[in-house]
Amino acid sequence: MVRLSVRLKTGMTPRMEVQAGGTIQVSPFRIIGERAVYDRQTLITGRGAAALSAARLRRVCLALWSLLCVSLLASGCASQQKTTLVVYAASSLTEAFTAIGKEFETRNADVQVVFNFAGSQTLSTQIEHGAAADVFASADVLHMERLQKENLVAEAPVVFAQNRLIVVLPAANPAGLQGLHDLARPDVRIVLAQENVPVGRYTRQMLDNLGTDAAYGNAFAKAVLANVRSEELNVRQVLAKVALGEADAGVVYVSDVASVPAAVGTLEIPAHANVIAEYPIALLATGKEQELAGRFLAFVLSPAAQEILEQAGLQAVAAA
Repeated sequence: MVRLSVRLKTGMTPRMEVQAGGTIQVSPFRIIGERAVYDRQTLITGRGAAALSAARLRRVCLALWSLLCVSLLASGCASQQKTTLVVYAASSLTEAFTAIGKEFETRNADVQVVFNFAGSQTLSTQIEHGAAADVFASADVLHMERLQKENLVAEAPVVFAQNRLIVVLPAANPAGLQGLHDLARPDVRIVLAQENVPVGRYTRQMLDNLGTDAAYGNAFAKAVLANVRSEELNVRQVLAKVALGEADAGVVYVSDVASVPAAVGTLEIPAHANVIAEYPIALLATGKEQELAGRFLAFVLSPAAQEILEQAGLQAVAAA
């Protein structure tokens, strides 16, 4: 048996074999992203390997191999046409940025936008440890400034959206909560984000603000925090626990409620006590696609993307 083989960059090895009885077998691959998989087997039978002259056998093999290489080249080119842009974004931006990413891809057919949604503190830590990302959109200024101090941000960040806090309850409201005062009742189960998570820090600021209001008093914040049963890594985990009835109340962003309007009830927070969250976005110094990242950032600030942000429950911030 004669075997011809070539090593692809993917690490796979296509084969062409001349087997006993004159069968020439070609096993081409189908390329999918970074993976190469067997697609089919092509069989050609003849008078037997022994009956074929060396020259003729060589011509047949080369012809088949050429067809295989053309097929592989075409498949490989198709899979490599799109440039990938990696965007790290706060979990509260999931719906808005998913829609913005799709619209950006529609306007740039050669681009694929890949998102990593998580708490801003988690994302900034990943970036500090060398995660490959082109753009970072944070739910607070603090974590962006942290990256700036470490020279991981290529240009000055731009605030592109704002958000505000709201208290969420399970749709059935089993605890019978009627107002913010009820959060201080000793039988209430509350879930919040951890204090190093933007929404967790904003929540504690909001409670402190209410404590300066005579209607709530200095002991209000302490009583509410005493009812906290768990602290989560991001705002979506808070929302999920409340929606599932694992807690009687939690604090999330207004935009989070827009993603599951039928699953939760809400309690409004007075404007004088609420905290406005600012969302900055920036290009990362370690990003591989600086020009493309700049175009994405510009699109986020465009009227089309700002409208998407509004529809997702955030407050759009017009570019200066």
